[in-house]
Amino acid sequence: MSDLIIALILGIVEGLTEFAPVSSTGHLILVGHLLGFEGTTRATTFEVVIQLGSILAVVVVFWRRLLSIIGVGKSLGTKAPEKSHLNILHIFIGILPFMIGGLLFHDFIKNVLFSPKTVVIGLVAGGILMIIAELLHKNRSKTLDLDAVSYKQALYMGLFQCLALVPGFSRMGSTLSGGLLVGMNHKTASEFSFIMAVPIMAAASGKDLLDSWSHLHASDLPLFITGFLTAFIVALIAIKFFLKLISSIKLIPFAVYRFLLALAFWMFIL
Repeated sequence: MSDLIIALILGIVEGLTEFAPVSSTGHLILVGHLLGFEGTTRATTFEVVIQLGSILAVVVVFWRRLLSIIGVGKSLGTKAPEKSHLNILHIFIGILPFMIGGLLFHDFIKNVLFSPKTVVIGLVAGGILMIIAELLHKNRSKTLDLDAVSYKQALYMGLFQCLALVPGFSRMGSTLSGGLLVGMNHKTASEFSFIMAVPIMAAASGKDLLDSWSHLHASDLPLFITGFLTAFIVALIAIKFFLKLISSIKLIPFAVYRFLLALAFWMFIL
């Protein structure tokens, strides 16, 4: 199979799964294994590059909100909410626990936890958490939009986000579960999770890319560019679709899908 076909397939997988509560890491490991594209620095670097494509999609979708958060929206003439209360402190509080955990346990996660067995455990455990969060939520949301999110809720979502340090757990799945458990509705929790993803994923992907920079070759550019653009376009569509979908089908169908994916790992990889 040619590199460009592999780039297209994995770019589509990344774009579809990065911001859904189903573990993009799990999908990339499984599909990469089936395609025979795994176990090399080239493959690892490619995953980092396509994640950057997904991050760019979030920036495009939420650019007005992101500008208002950092305080430059008005100067550029954007139509930020007049009574906006969501600010950069909410984001900082939300990402701080994950950043501390990532810095402390980065090597342990990469060298010990990053395995198919851990992914299966993360998929199942994350699915169970999502079902519990959905059952306890019971449509009793008190926080119905981003500007009603409190600092305490941001902290709790940040703490739940730390579960995503375990491969397979899913950053989106853990943050959505945390958001529901602290009183947000599905759309608000999803949007806050998307916005928190920008600095977290940009920092993590940027670090990994710098670490792999010496292994990059000009001959790999078509592979990386194809994957990046594919992930960006697919994620752009998937984000908008997911925000509409999550309010109607909730989390339990995604949890069931995670259990099926764990079964696929057991059949094809373990």
